[in-house]
Amino acid sequence: MLRCEDNSIYTGITNDIKRRWEEHRCKDEKGAKYTKGHSVLRIETIWTTEDRALASKLEYHIKKLTKEQKEKLIITKDLARFLSKKIECEKYQNMENKI
Repeated sequence: MLRCEDNSIYTGITNDIKRRWEEHRCKDEKGAKYTKGHSVLRIETIWTTEDRALASKLEYHIKKLTKEQKEKLIITKDLARFLSKKIECEKYQNMENKI
């Protein structure tokens, strides 16, 4: 989850966080359309999981949360609080900001 200059939150998936961060930060042609129009400030939180299918599922459900819920998720890092009925939260591990 990335914080943008306008205080919006972008959520995406990748298998290489450093590369993807640079693509968003530099507005690279491979970066997301959203982050080309909303400059990124920082990485707010990162979750890891065993495969892309699980990552996509988490991304989908996070994107469905309200802005307020996303803000609370960033603070608490508690997936189960918001998504326990949607995904198997134990399959995801939160990572501290490594960038």
